Amino acid sequence: MKFNQLKYSVLAVALSFGISSCEDFLDRPTVDSYNTDNYYLTDDQCISGVNYLYNSPWYDFQRGFIKAGEVLSGNYYWGSSPYLNFSVNGTDEDLVNMSYSLWAVIGHANTVYDNIQGSPASQAVKNQCMGECLTWKAMAYFYLVRSFGDVPIIHNNTDELVNGTYNSKYKVLKADVYEYIIMTLEKALELLPVTKNNDGRIDYYCAEALLAKVYLTRAGVSGSLNADDLSRAASYAKDVIDNSGRQLLSNYSDVFRLANNVSDESLIAWRWTAEGNTWTSQNTLQSDLAVEGFDEFGDCWGGWNGMSVDLQEAFGVRLLEQTPDAWINNLDTRCLATMMLPGATYDYFWTDHGGFNYLRFIYDDTYNTAATGTLQSATGANTVKHLYGNAQDHVNGAGHSAARMENSLATHILRLSDVYLIYAEAMMGTAGQTSDASAIDAYFAVRRRAIPSLQDSDRPSTITWEDVWKERRLELAMEGDRWYDYVRVSYYNPQFCINELTSQKRNGFVGLNDLYQTYFESGSWTVDASAMYYDDTTSAPNVTTSSFTLPFPTEDVVFNPHLMEDPIHEDVRSLYSY
Repeated sequence: MKFNQLKYSVLAVALSFGISSCEDFLDRPTVDSYNTDNYYLTDDQCISGVNYLYNSPWYDFQRGFIKAGEVLSGNYYWGSSPYLNFSVNGTDEDLVNMSYSLWAVIGHANTVYDNIQGSPASQAVKNQCMGECLTWKAMAYFYLVRSFGDVPIIHNNTDELVNGTYNSKYKVLKADVYEYIIMTLEKALELLPVTKNNDGRIDYYCAEALLAKVYLTRAGVSGSLNADDLSRAASYAKDVIDNSGRQLLSNYSDVFRLANNVSDESLIAWRWTAEGNTWTSQNTLQSDLAVEGFDEFGDCWGGWNGMSVDLQEAFGVRLLEQTPDAWINNLDTRCLATMMLPGATYDYFWTDHGGFNYLRFIYDDTYNTAATGTLQSATGANTVKHLYGNAQDHVNGAGHSAARMENSLATHILRLSDVYLIYAEAMMGTAGQTSDASAIDAYFAVRRRAIPSLQDSDRPSTITWEDVWKERRLELAMEGDRWYDYVRVSYYNPQFCINELTSQKRNGFVGLNDLYQTYFESGSWTVDASAMYYDDTTSAPNVTTSSFTLPFPTEDVVFNPHLMEDPIHEDVRSLYSY
């Protein structure tokens, strides 16, 4: 990490005072005349000082969140992106922004934690706020270690600046970084309130859910699965399931609507605002992912990308072998809640137009004045997740309008259904399957929510690791998680990951526009195999064991050559404390 990234963290105080968030609990008056000497004196000031950790430092991670999490993993097609063909290098803009954003989160979290620690505010509020800081710090390190492998540890910004060691840090072994994340979360659990927060803030069970996921991930870091780590993952996940007071939302697609920015399902989320105070506090993912013209602000350019053919087939969709009835009537409600396909309609988008019709949007300029008349997506499917709709949809859901590249839709980065699947997988231990009733219940709860037609008699008596592996893909698609599943499995079974990634259908189709337009105009779905086919001319990406670690930004390596050296062991328990 560069000096300017470390120094950036000391701007935490000034930045936080000018930022509000999309939820009422984060809205605070602008008090930009304050500084660290006369701020953090009251409960409200401590809370206000933490609020911006829920959005601004994460802003530059947004695009990398999709490119690493979904394009690398084969869930999403993004044109000629180096993430699609595993050719990412240290100068890639999204890689650089992703790295610097994560280090900025750590720096800001450290600074705010230190400022609050010495506050005369009430101990209960100080504890809550410091626990939030530590959870965000742990989350940033969790992304760093899974993205870049062995990384340095910055425990205290001030110490590094005073000692001048910011550009001479050595990488620390992954196992030690995971231990540091666990240590950080354990301290957060000591501080955070156990009472469930109904306002979107991180509470005890949110941090505990992250701890369960960290243990599941660390379980394979030695090269083979560690039964004790799996047991701990199961124990923490079970406590969240049983005692957090949270339940899965009954309707899957409701999780991703503005009106449900705060819900039982959302354990940790980036909470954005479109109310225009500070750039970087807003969500801009719709601009990257939505089809041109999806909103009124001229800021959507994601139509040329789309859900991969491989993900479509995981949902049972085969565009050139089926008719639209197959996916329109797909029993798995997650299919159309994840991807737009021909014939798909959405009553929660374009509500002032009577709902959104995917093909009509593309081909009917009386319905959509910005209709291009041409299918953009090479894969024939565009994303649904991370979209809020148009300006009226935003008003309906958030109570205020969106703006150009600004919306308030929360980005859920840890959900309750993930915890259910963590529990089901962890309960298998090293066996690869389980008949434990509680594990099956957790798995089946997720699956039954997705497929409401399932009956009690459909509940399996045994589930396998492969069952949960596929369920995680379908449940969490486009949520920035899939690549990190590959990373954790690559720790102990890299060949499985290599085989699966190289066998994916990561290319696009040829001739879909004619197929879609004919279907829209005549209702006839007629596939001409000579003109409409999957493009298999691009070879599978070259995936090796080194592919599961992204390169450090080139500039970082220039500033700190130690990043190219072997990592060191650090006894984080004895070297660091809170």
